[in-house]
Amino acid sequence: MTVKRVAVLLAAGVLFLTGCGGDRSAERSAGQSGAAGKRLSIATGNTTGVYYVLGGGLADQIGKNLPGYQATAEATGASVENIQRVVRGDSDIAFTLADSAADAVAGKGAFTAPQPIRAVARLYDNYTQVVATVGSGVKSVADLKGKRVSTGSPNSGTEVIALRLLKAAGLDPDKDVTRQSLGLPESVQAVKDGDLDALVWSGGLPTPGLTDLLTSLKDRVAFVPLDGVLPAMRAEHGQVYAAGTIAKDVYETAADVSTISVPNLLVVNEKMDPALAGSLTKLLFDHKADLEKVHPAAKDITRDNAQKTEPVPLHDGAKKYYG
Repeated sequence: MTVKRVAVLLAAGVLFLTGCGGDRSAERSAGQSGAAGKRLSIATGNTTGVYYVLGGGLADQIGKNLPGYQATAEATGASVENIQRVVRGDSDIAFTLADSAADAVAGKGAFTAPQPIRAVARLYDNYTQVVATVGSGVKSVADLKGKRVSTGSPNSGTEVIALRLLKAAGLDPDKDVTRQSLGLPESVQAVKDGDLDALVWSGGLPTPGLTDLLTSLKDRVAFVPLDGVLPAMRAEHGQVYAAGTIAKDVYETAADVSTISVPNLLVVNEKMDPALAGSLTKLLFDHKADLEKVHPAAKDITRDNAQKTEPVPLHDGAKKYYG
């Protein structure tokens, strides 16, 4: 075989491998201009949480109804990590809690500088859900002192809220509790195994992982009411935190539970092509009924509320859609 022919075959092989493996940054760049075959990555959360379930539904609707695009829902640590992924270009779309997103645009908390994210829509509200074993005697956040507590995945919105909850109750998260940074599936299993006294979770209603926990352990676990720490949370962090209620029929508990709610946002990088951002926004509402079949939390997505993403600016493409 001649040297020239070897060189030709090697060059062809390189082209073949480039086409099959795909340079994700180049693929994403092409997709910003609407090139066919673009794959979008959706940063969601823990596999037993609502972000992941609803993200999977959104990915399905993109593949069916956004010509030239396919999408994949990626399991992640959630809010803070999701924002970081969108900023780096590792993900195109992300679910995040509004408090983490507010920190991102302000360049505070987990973020050392303002982050270039924009909102596509405000979605449903997350509810802070603190579940403790009855045997632990925990009936308030302050009672978590000295207990083994999961505060959620590292760099998650749950972790942000959990640490703020503990501080609002006058506890030092690093000294007054034995803190474990576990995802929801691991937290649920640890409670079942007796390795945790309580877990903190911020998610939609119902969250599949918590349904599993409460169904499995029944009256051996209970929700911890959070109305006592809400004033301190709002005084320190603002109106993004609101009073909420977990109705007794959600998890078939004996009574309603007072809690704290935080809006969820769907965010993208500010550099996303406005046409794509507008198409994604339109898809949310054109196929809302399909998303509701995936998870009932989607019922709370409304056109009026979707635009209320402050202090996170709406992406220009989304703004154009809302008019």
